[in-house]
Amino acid sequence: MAIQVSYHSFTGKPKYRFDVFLSFRGEDTRHLFTVPLYNALRRKGINAFIDDKKLGKGERIAPALLKAIERSRISIIVFSKNYATSTWCLDELAHIIWCKKEKNQVVMPIFYKVAPMAVQYQRDSFAAAMAAHEDRFRDDMDKVQKWRSALSEAASVSKAWLFEDGYEIGFMEKIVNDAYAMLPPKKLYNIGYMVGLEPRVEEVTSLLNQSDDRVCMLGIHGIGGIGKTTVAKLVYNSIFYQFDGACFLFDVEEASRKYLGMVRLQQKLLSEILEEKTMRIGSVGEGISRIKHRLSHKKVLLVLDAVDEIEQLEQLAGGCDWFGFGSKVIITTRNKQLLIAHNVQRTYEMMQLNEYDSRELFCWHAFHMNQPPITYQDMSSRAISYAQGLPLALKVIGSNLANKNLVEWISILEQYERIPERTIQDILKISYDCLQTGAKRIFLDIACFIGKKEHIKEAVKACDFGARFFLEVLNDKSLITLVAGDEYFFMHDLIRQMGREIVRQEAPLNPEKRSRLWYYEDVLKVLRENLGCNNIEGIMLDPPRQEKVNWSGTAFEKMNNLRILVVQNVKFSTGPTYLPNSLRWLEWERYPSATFPKDFSPSELIFLNLPTSSFRLEEPLKVFTSCVTHLDFSFCQFITEVPDLSQCQCLRRLDLSSCFNLIKIHDSLGSLSKLIELDVSECTKLSIFPHEIKMASLEWLDLKACTSLEYFPRVVGKMDALRRISITRTAIKELPPSIGNLLGLRYLHMHSCRSLGELPTSLFKMRNLQMLDFGGVHPHNRKSWMKLMQDIQISSCYVKKLHLVNCGLLDEELHLILNCFRNLQGLYMQRNDFVSLPKCIKQCKSLWWLDVRDCKRLRDIPELPSELHDIDAGNCTSLTAGSLDNLYSQAKMELLHLRISVPVTTFPDWFNYYGEGDTLSFRVRGNLLPRGIVAFEATGKANMSFEQSFPVL
Repeated sequence: MAIQVSYHSFTGKPKYRFDVFLSFRGEDTRHLFTVPLYNALRRKGINAFIDDKKLGKGERIAPALLKAIERSRISIIVFSKNYATSTWCLDELAHIIWCKKEKNQVVMPIFYKVAPMAVQYQRDSFAAAMAAHEDRFRDDMDKVQKWRSALSEAASVSKAWLFEDGYEIGFMEKIVNDAYAMLPPKKLYNIGYMVGLEPRVEEVTSLLNQSDDRVCMLGIHGIGGIGKTTVAKLVYNSIFYQFDGACFLFDVEEASRKYLGMVRLQQKLLSEILEEKTMRIGSVGEGISRIKHRLSHKKVLLVLDAVDEIEQLEQLAGGCDWFGFGSKVIITTRNKQLLIAHNVQRTYEMMQLNEYDSRELFCWHAFHMNQPPITYQDMSSRAISYAQGLPLALKVIGSNLANKNLVEWISILEQYERIPERTIQDILKISYDCLQTGAKRIFLDIACFIGKKEHIKEAVKACDFGARFFLEVLNDKSLITLVAGDEYFFMHDLIRQMGREIVRQEAPLNPEKRSRLWYYEDVLKVLRENLGCNNIEGIMLDPPRQEKVNWSGTAFEKMNNLRILVVQNVKFSTGPTYLPNSLRWLEWERYPSATFPKDFSPSELIFLNLPTSSFRLEEPLKVFTSCVTHLDFSFCQFITEVPDLSQCQCLRRLDLSSCFNLIKIHDSLGSLSKLIELDVSECTKLSIFPHEIKMASLEWLDLKACTSLEYFPRVVGKMDALRRISITRTAIKELPPSIGNLLGLRYLHMHSCRSLGELPTSLFKMRNLQMLDFGGVHPHNRKSWMKLMQDIQISSCYVKKLHLVNCGLLDEELHLILNCFRNLQGLYMQRNDFVSLPKCIKQCKSLWWLDVRDCKRLRDIPELPSELHDIDAGNCTSLTAGSLDNLYSQAKMELLHLRISVPVTTFPDWFNYYGEGDTLSFRVRGNLLPRGIVAFEATGKANMSFEQSFPVL
């Protein structure tokens, strides 16, 4: 089937305005259920519509409301006791059913304290309501019959929820997750004002369609700034909903250069397409294997943006056989030869805009209209001629001239006319020349030193005080683009090159006289030959391969204006004898000395990152001032103690991970009110930690693998911000009752805490707690374990995910656990000793995922909760044929994703198998694939394993 292009994404008339439309009877459910459900949908990022209008008697449904229904992907109907008394609700319902039939809208009914049969067959309160309507509308019985039919059809929809009584928040979360799963991937960031792109999108789409149902790889190539990424975004936005999964990987070339860059891109690719939040990959080779295995049966849309090397393609989209039939892979690159080398058969070359489109795009950014005012027509034509039809240049020049008077236009245009070669970079430089001094300084720092990153405002603050204001200026001038709430930014490669060229031109033949040094050979020369001077404000030394530097250590003595010093992938023969006090950002991997130079006391230091270095933390801590926000001493093997940090009240992130000889952390750490992240993981000798914590801003506390730490600090006061704690593989013996003060806690990892005794009941009363990981905790006192479960059963437990991997659980304990955690959505119990799953598991009505892999004693699996979506029973080699038949029956009826593993001798009767010699094959009787089975592994034939994957039908 050919891909259908929707231009709604860039014409301003979207096919769908809302993700979800909520239909409900306000008097019944507005405040207690429907409004909280609406808020939960919005928090998930689902664009939901709710009508809060209070109606007068006899008022008719508004046309705008009917339009809202038509422009929603999903309608959720909350059937309540008095729903049918409202003619407004019934009119809504009738229109929803019409949209279901005519527009294939998804309908999801909720039976809120009413029986589905009462709605379907109009019994009880629905019978009385419909009888009253028949009496009222006796002259229009067709209307009443339409309402009755709509009630019957809506109540018979297979995907429905029944709420009788119980935990409403957990019930809502299940609805939200189900609705989210039915929505297509979200569109990319808004493209903005588009000119001349519809024909290009049509041409690219036509090339994609020529492959029919085969996998198609298409390359879009052209010079930088020509609009390759923009066209790819538009194509993606127009067709992504036609695929099983979609992913757009931005700027592959830059991301791949970073440490583990390709691995993280592979993780992101799989996570977005499969919609799995946690996707861990250990190596590029493993990532290739995972992509081929997981996506070979899926119809996917993948965009690889700004690819520069053939290896990047080979590791992300090595061949058409990596993806399922109908998949489309779009590659944008400046290098056409790369596409040829990868055997990409279809290519599209981006060309410059024509004169008409160039004029419109320029005028939109200069005047916010598609034509210039009469007095600006001639000068607009002159400005447009310099951009040579390049969209990026048109956008930058237009933004630069916006809101300026005629005199300013004339001055700027004269600068354009003085450019002899009219190169794009020289044209772009005009925008730089118009900046204030402070904005110029920040722009050059970003161009030379700061890659696309999180915490952009903090990084820029490390360059200069007052710099945040200039970010907005650069954004307004289109020199950078701030995205994701201004936490990240994008700078086009051409603009970055332009900034670096400005710095290079300061002293073309003498790098030591430039203000900033970023090219590693220039930096090495300056350091080895002591060529530095006060002109240098920033240095970044990051060679492609590790370099050994023999130097005297005195190279920084003449750099008293140095603000930024970043050193990576270099091993120095000795430490520095001098560091400038002007430093605001000091990042030195493998710092070669135990201390700083004696006169080093930077009063404005913001970032101090010395990972994998020889540095020791010793008093007095004169280097730590009230300005420092980031400290990174990870993998520093000579640090044994962290002294008083009370003067670091601006500290936001502290990384002490893998300081294997760290023994003690001063109590002052526990009162840092602005600290957001604290990582002391893998500090295996740490035994003295703050006994109290009162950290209002802390969001993430990682104590993982602190194997000598025996206690958890007491929580003083309420700490609402803390979301995630890991005490995995620690020697902690108990958690204090004050842990209940962590009101925002969502994830608590306690895997392999073998010394952990009783847990406080306050832990299980935390309303936001979603995940507990007890994995690897074998209860040494089973009586105390069982008593805890009984205590939990008495209280209300809100946990959604429970990890009990390798806990030695027996049947009796499992029965208690399932009775306690009735609101579970995910239950992970690999490598345990129970023989059967208790029947009470069916009462876990929210259970979505069940993992019992490697439970080799497990024989019996009863009927499971009807909402269960995934079960992994891989390598459960004792399962009986009856249990396998139960699983298959539920998989077939509920579209359950099932993975099972059994010996050949216990194949269920719905499989035939045969074997010759060391080979084994199997097939489904009647040549029908079992619905829902995603993997089946047969073991025990000639000491071999055989696995086959099936598509979910």
